[in-house]
Amino acid sequence: MTQIASPLLLDEGAVMTIGMTKVLHVKIPVTDLQRSVTWYCELLDLEVFREFAEQGALRGAALLSREGGFAVALREREFCAGQPDLAGYDPFAVHMASRDALADLAAKCDRRGIEHSPVQDRGPDEAVVDVPDPDGTVLRFCWMRDGGQPGRFTGLDFDATGRPASYDTPRLSVPSHQ
Repeated sequence: MTQIASPLLLDEGAVMTIGMTKVLHVKIPVTDLQRSVTWYCELLDLEVFREFAEQGALRGAALLSREGGFAVALREREFCAGQPDLAGYDPFAVHMASRDALADLAAKCDRRGIEHSPVQDRGPDEAVVDVPDPDGTVLRFCWMRDGGQPGRFTGLDFDATGRPASYDTPRLSVPSHQ
């Protein structure tokens, strides 16, 4: 099993890093800001904590997850550089507390008439649910037993049917963090 490089350990348990503490937010381009704010807030139990206006016109909002300690920022696509369209793409994934939480999320989607994949088991220790937002951007919700064992590398190779096979040696050359 290949081990991922970990932060440089110093004397007395100190760790040398570059000072990052967490991901603050992810930003998603949307075509209808109000529709998307409502959708994200209702599905993910988020709350609006910032709005962004330009010359008096509302262009974006930041939605806070008190549970997860992160934010989802939304910006009208028309006013994004390059007007990115992420339909069909999953730009981020949210770790769920349990496999049951994934099933509960799928049931919540069913009650609200929101499209979603079934709970997709990827072996005994991982499962995912994909939920496209109103613009087709896919939100991926993942559960991994023990949070995915930080420091242990696992590669996934998906076959034509979408079934994953794992491998344990990275195919990319990765620089050392020393």
